[in-house]
Amino acid sequence: MKMKLAAAITACAVTLAPLPAAASGEVNIYSYRQEFLLKPLLDAFTEETGIKTNVVFARQGLAERLEREGRNSPADVVMTVDISRISDLVDRDLTAALDNETLEKNIPENLRHPEGKWFGLTTRGRMIFTSLDRVEEGAITTYEELADPKWEGRICTRSGKHPYNIALISSMIAHHGAEEAEKWLQGLKDNLARKPQGGDRDQIKAIAEGVCDVAIGNSYYYGIMLQDEEQRPVAEQVRIVFPNSDDRGTHINISGIALTRSAPNRDNAIALMEYLSSAEAQQIYARANNEFPGNPNVPPTGIVAEWDELNPDTLPLQTIAEHSPEAVRMVDRVDYDR
Repeated sequence: MKMKLAAAITACAVTLAPLPAAASGEVNIYSYRQEFLLKPLLDAFTEETGIKTNVVFARQGLAERLEREGRNSPADVVMTVDISRISDLVDRDLTAALDNETLEKNIPENLRHPEGKWFGLTTRGRMIFTSLDRVEEGAITTYEELADPKWEGRICTRSGKHPYNIALISSMIAHHGAEEAEKWLQGLKDNLARKPQGGDRDQIKAIAEGVCDVAIGNSYYYGIMLQDEEQRPVAEQVRIVFPNSDDRGTHINISGIALTRSAPNRDNAIALMEYLSSAEAQQIYARANNEFPGNPNVPPTGIVAEWDELNPDTLPLQTIAEHSPEAVRMVDRVDYDR
């Protein structure tokens, strides 16, 4: 049901209409995350603080909208997924640096911008999935092994240019250097069972259909499938592998938040950011999204708590962002998507 903000009476109003530039007791959110993923969290924030939350949701184009609006933008914060999207906001000089003791205490250094221009809230692992029937447990345990010739014609992935894969490739560059990372990417391409296509859930479906035996995908997609009555039978045919758990750790990405430069409700925005880093909010957010809490002092909840323990790669996400342009060029050089 659509409603204009002037008539909004709920704690979390989601609209594509213009937001008020400033209003007492409110915080305006631009979000790449959908309403149903945020609503439990924002309802709890409003109940605790009395601050109303107004949300503009879009699948793309929020950075461009912020640029057009400039100093008159009503947005106080931007909530997004993937390090590339949140880094794009910083590169466009759309976020404000924030020196905040609470956020720095709750969010580890590798999950926040060095100058406080963004903060990770929850994390998701870039996992390997294997067929329960055709791949023995322990047959593959690292990202590096994806390039082993024994997997020739047995791996499925989505496009190499997708931000989730660009982040993974960037982490390989950071750990091994560009030359070795490109050899690895070429080896992975040589092992593909088909041209990269679809989304992460499509790769899991491809395993169930016998198209491939191994796939790469984000952990939360697997959780979504297990919780969906129609998709569960497919998800139950694969095994989730936490790559590199015994050495540097599993590559992770984030859902994050950034304070905008224009923020007309700055104090309310900071209150929201602090709340989202708290133990209470971290549990709500992680459970609703099948993700892992960004706050290391908060244990996993919901279905992810039933999986193996996540040993996350502590590589700063900012470092991954810095290697992203080279990762994109690398995907082109190996002609990954053809």
